[in-house]
Amino acid sequence: MTQDNSANSMWGGRFATGPDAIMTAINASISFDKRLYAQDIAGSRAHAAMLAAQGIITEEDATAIRQGLLTILSEIEAGRFQFSEALEDIHLNIESKLTEMIGEAGKRLHTGRSRNDQVAVDFRLWTRDQCDAAITGLTALMQAFLAQAEAGADWIMPGFTHLQTAQPVTWGHHMLAYVEMLARDRSRFEDARRRMNECPLGAAALAGTGFPIDRHMTASALGFDRPTANSLDSVSDRDFALEFLSASAICATHLSRFAEELVIWSTAQFRFVKLSDKWTTGSSIMPQKKNPDAAELLRAKIGRILGSTVALFTIMKGLPLTYSKDMQEDKEQVFDAADTLMLSLAAMTGMVSDMTANREALHKAASSGFSTATDLADWLVRSLGLPFREAHHVTGRLVALAEEKGCDLPDLSLSEMTSAHPGITQEVYSVLGVENSVRSRMSYGGTAPDQVRAQVARWKTLLG
Repeated sequence: MTQDNSANSMWGGRFATGPDAIMTAINASISFDKRLYAQDIAGSRAHAAMLAAQGIITEEDATAIRQGLLTILSEIEAGRFQFSEALEDIHLNIESKLTEMIGEAGKRLHTGRSRNDQVAVDFRLWTRDQCDAAITGLTALMQAFLAQAEAGADWIMPGFTHLQTAQPVTWGHHMLAYVEMLARDRSRFEDARRRMNECPLGAAALAGTGFPIDRHMTASALGFDRPTANSLDSVSDRDFALEFLSASAICATHLSRFAEELVIWSTAQFRFVKLSDKWTTGSSIMPQKKNPDAAELLRAKIGRILGSTVALFTIMKGLPLTYSKDMQEDKEQVFDAADTLMLSLAAMTGMVSDMTANREALHKAASSGFSTATDLADWLVRSLGLPFREAHHVTGRLVALAEEKGCDLPDLSLSEMTSAHPGITQEVYSVLGVENSVRSRMSYGGTAPDQVRAQVARWKTLLG
């Protein structure tokens, strides 16, 4: 079989023949890592400028390299660049083209670096950009939830535990719960970004380089806080990718939880929310159907992101220092997770902004299921001085009586109330309405409308 020797020019004389076609297929990463082209060119421009400043290459060579790289950048962005699988990856594709364009100067670009630190800096730059995109997307989603919270600060709905009616809360309070979750997600991406903002360029293959490079110069040029401090760690570290994936998985879990609520709330049995035609689909056979497909798809996206997270943890767990080819499998996981997360954030922002809450259905549901039972127990403690456990038992007997009669607690007569405890007075009815219940929850972070409005104001200030 005729061997393809086109890749050998990058390796010099070490290999006499080209790779087998199957080896080429398993070894090449250009089909996916071409996505790093902008970061690769940015890193090479910074490296060339530093080499010239340090007198390692001439200014003329640095100028030719810079101009050649900019030409390649424009060709890639215009769709005119021909990527070659034989050249394996984005780094060799760009370097080969550069040498073809500018000659010997192109061969000097790789002085003082390796593909190991080159891919590490490219991948960090790309992942850093994705952190920024996630932070922006999360902020927009938080603002959408905040708008819902402000509009429904005093709308009463049931709060649930075990998906059973527990206590009345406000719509605004429920929406703010997701603002808090998403704020933690945003802070995780911010923290991950800070930790990954060290530059591995110049660590070379694993041991550093004997050339008098200035790693602080390249770090600064690429927007990093500092260069990494250990060359071995620099080329073997993928913590930044694992942190991005972990933060993405937690965030996707939050999105999935609200997606599940939208699926439940939009059913005919609940009717808590109405999703517009933008985010629903019909049935091919049942004309009455309006399916929350967007929410269902978002609910499923956590599977992809969590799968990518587990995959990269599994790839990294057994690798000795420093670089191993296993690490080539890192990028597809992060690329897919990032794409999935950004799409999910955009879709959820659209759904939250567009959904309409059914205030009447929310209130009706909150008024059922003995949702003010805890208020009754608390009143017995405050007004009659009962120990809470005794108050709990008294309330339980009244709930059983109301259930037997097919009514709610406020519908019981005073004589029926006193049958459970003789000290109960007419005053008890002042705490049994759902409006009274939510207004009484004035503890910091509680569901009272005034507390909700205070939290809305706080978040509006924080989000600008």
